[in-house]
Amino acid sequence: MLRSGLLRAASAVRWYVRELLDESAYERYVAHARSHDPSVSVPSRREFERMRTDRQESDPGTGFRCC
Repeated sequence: MLRSGLLRAASAVRWYVRELLDESAYERYVAHARSHDPSVSVPSRREFERMRTDRQESDPGTGFRCC
């Protein structure tokens, strides 16, 4: 009983940290893309992160860079 409670708590903390750091963005992106078109070709995680970084750097309003 205590073990299952600890596992649930650890799982909740893991979920929270992943959401806080936006680590799950790629999984959400893939799920969204596949729900709209199952045959769509999705970029690799590396390509996704590169696109995301490029988009953030191109928009000065996001506060991604200080200078």
